[in-house]
Amino acid sequence: MIIIDRALQARAAAGNPIKVGMIGAGFMGRGIANQIVNSVPGMELVAISNRKIDAAKQAYSEAGIEDIQVVATVSELEDAIANGKYAVTEDAKLLCRAEGIEAIIEVTGAVEFGAHIVMEAIAHCKHVIMMNAELDGTIGPILKVYADKAGVILSACDGDQPGVQMNLYRFVKSIGLTPLLCGNIKGLQDPYRNPTTQEGFAKRWGQKPHMVASFADGTKISFEQAIVANATGMKVAKRGMLGYNFNGYVDEMAHIYDVEQLKELGGIVDYVVGAKPGPGVYVFATHDDPKQQHYLNLYKLGEGPLYSFYTPYHLCHFEVPLSVARAVLFGDAVMSPLAGPLVDVVTTAKIDLKAGETLDGIGYYMTYGQCENYPIVQQQNLLPIGLAEGCRLKRDISKDQVLTYEDVELPEGRLCDQLRTEQNNYFAPEKILVAVG
Repeated sequence: MIIIDRALQARAAAGNPIKVGMIGAGFMGRGIANQIVNSVPGMELVAISNRKIDAAKQAYSEAGIEDIQVVATVSELEDAIANGKYAVTEDAKLLCRAEGIEAIIEVTGAVEFGAHIVMEAIAHCKHVIMMNAELDGTIGPILKVYADKAGVILSACDGDQPGVQMNLYRFVKSIGLTPLLCGNIKGLQDPYRNPTTQEGFAKRWGQKPHMVASFADGTKISFEQAIVANATGMKVAKRGMLGYNFNGYVDEMAHIYDVEQLKELGGIVDYVVGAKPGPGVYVFATHDDPKQQHYLNLYKLGEGPLYSFYTPYHLCHFEVPLSVARAVLFGDAVMSPLAGPLVDVVTTAKIDLKAGETLDGIGYYMTYGQCENYPIVQQQNLLPIGLAEGCRLKRDISKDQVLTYEDVELPEGRLCDQLRTEQNNYFAPEKILVAVG
């Protein structure tokens, strides 16, 4: 959205910058802090919360901010904001409650903790920009219900691949085509990768091994494509997606897909391994007007029936501030669920598992995630991987077996489980059909 730069310039000229709080100060959070502080006139990152406060301080320090105030109460935070100070705290809920903060950027990647933060922010009428596909793909639809009732925007972000796909999807629709496939280009897909196998790569780039492993084992892309499906009304063609290996340019893939199947499903989300230009995204679409088909062919998009559109990059933290501006200044979500869930991410055994074991987290050693259409998840009572961490196994599970709720004992008292149950009840199957039919 090219209008954002001028709208932010106007806020800067008026001396009224958008005041933002960020929760999470890891690798991506530090990048976002640096971007806002040094490259986004008209926006101020007034507070950062992290469970280890030194990381919050580091995020500011790397951005060139040294005058940092540690706060422990809402009043201390509000005073810091009023006096033009930059605040850090271990208590994330302070940012959600403080007057003067217009939007929260949630960068934790955690489902249970993230659920508490988003609900608190919504309760205090803060717009929320999530860089947390894991949370969005598990309970995003019910969080959106709460956000709508509060009159605030709940959105995924620009820059990350789901947001880039959604921007491209909206563009393709805006020029009169019908998108039938939203795709993600990957360089690697191996469901058995773990923090040990990815340790070297993680160290090289200053990332956490389990986070890198969640990219490599397919869990992250499954969450990313699930939230794209929930935002577009699309489905998956099969459990785990089609996931072709293809070494040519993504334009050359258009003939691989069955157009009639895509139409019957109402469009699909998918990914490809190895295609160029990586690591971008693509949208395949049709046009029913022969006159426009002639023009599309003239403009080098080929003869159809599928026309290829792609973005050859995704710039993650560089674009997140644009998402904040879209929410605050224009009431526009980059991406949020249309209604109820359409695609879920289910828990799959990475190794043989034994009764009595407690499941570890996303990107670790025991499980990986696969996309599955939500009606099947409900029919088979499959366990979402966003809820799997901390579950105790009741029985042995074979490698590559998909887990069900009957296979586990859930931890007690988790908000994410409560919201998931509420989501299942709120979006009954007949309501889902009405919403997308």
